[in-house]
Amino acid sequence: MKLFEYEAKTILAKYGIPTPIGGLATNVSQAREIATELKPPFVVKAQVLVAGRGKAGGILFSESIPEAGKAAEKLLNMRIKGIPVRSVWIEEKIQIEKELYLGITIDRVNRSHVAIASAVGGMAIEEIAAKAPEKVIKFLINPHYGFHSFHARQIARKMGYSGKQLVTLGKIFEKLYHVGMDYDAELIEMNPLAETFDGEFVAADARILIDNNALFRQQEYKKRLLEGESELTVQELEATRNNLAYVKLDGNIGVIGNGAGLVMATLDTIQYYGGKPANFLDVGGGATSERIATALDIVLSDSHVKALFINILGGITRCDEVARGILRAKEKVGVTKPMVIRLVGTNEEEGKRILTEAGIHVLESMEEAAQKVVEISKQ
Repeated sequence: MKLFEYEAKTILAKYGIPTPIGGLATNVSQAREIATELKPPFVVKAQVLVAGRGKAGGILFSESIPEAGKAAEKLLNMRIKGIPVRSVWIEEKIQIEKELYLGITIDRVNRSHVAIASAVGGMAIEEIAAKAPEKVIKFLINPHYGFHSFHARQIARKMGYSGKQLVTLGKIFEKLYHVGMDYDAELIEMNPLAETFDGEFVAADARILIDNNALFRQQEYKKRLLEGESELTVQELEATRNNLAYVKLDGNIGVIGNGAGLVMATLDTIQYYGGKPANFLDVGGGATSERIATALDIVLSDSHVKALFINILGGITRCDEVARGILRAKEKVGVTKPMVIRLVGTNEEEGKRILTEAGIHVLESMEEAAQKVVEISKQ
């Protein structure tokens, strides 16, 4: 789950990381009111859950309160990468001498968090990492020992700092680590972390991505995700509400399976036979008929889906429960799109009997079922 910049900065400030003074506005009058409480010049930033906002014109500068109002009006009438701007963050402009990068993310190969830093931050940080990797410092964080002040100071020293600045930068990096751990962040970064002309450091921009699997620990943000603005599709939101693992894709074959590995294999098999999956949906182990029916409802609500492939390998998931869920969904939502079903495992015969008596054909081979659904989707 992506947090807005203002949410990320509010969290950082709570942990003692310096951030610019600012406020959130959803209309022009609010923007002017906030500007009257700040010292000019101002920065007015569109609050959208997409990257590259600066290059897209989503960050404007103003020298006065009337200019800040005009900037807010312009942004609130914009769409950035197709996303409407519903709020803006107005803050005092920082006098930046140098832009740095500090971040912590997950290194999946080494199965640990990794601290990343660079004395050259800003919008071109990805290009710098690709063209001059020696300018990017990486430090694997041992999950048993964590990230401590002496680690942070070592990184600050490699960035070229010493004395008071080294200590200050180290403390900021250490605090950033604690924020990331407390908020279950897959990624937390300050880009840029601004070094000012008086030698201080301020988080000019901040980004936090919370692991969706940990949202049960972050109820405040889970509530915002479900009730407010988010980057998720309608189907992804409904799946989140029902604790289903769903990812929207760009194809036309709906996919439901039990177990992430099986669903991934299903997507690969569909692609192998020339089809394009419309989604990833894992109902998990032990899925009840109600859960199957909900999954079908979510997948079929996508207008791009032309055919549906249900692939169940019953272990703790009972095939008869899956069959009842399919019939329940057909009755509830009036399924008219063709379905191809592969059903193997616990209570397989009973599941097949239930579906066969309802006039629904069931296959045993995943390859045969994948070929059939691809053929149907192309008709």
